Amino acid sequence: MPSSDSLTPGRGLRFGRRNVVLLTAAIVSLVAGYAWLQAGGTTGAAALLVLGYCVLFPLGIAL
Repeated sequence: MPSSDSLTPGRGLRFGRRNVVLLTAAIVSLVAGYAWLQAGGTTGAAALLVLGYCVLFPLGIAL
């Protein structure tokens, strides 16, 4: 039987539309960056990876 703490409203992660959009953009940026890196690109791939890991992913969690 679950404890009463787990049923308390207002607990847990609540992601809105903005969070989902930012996290989706981060995933797309990471996939594109790794695909570009595999194809031999360096500067553009690195920029996409930094954008995904250092900008979009933290914003998607924080906002």
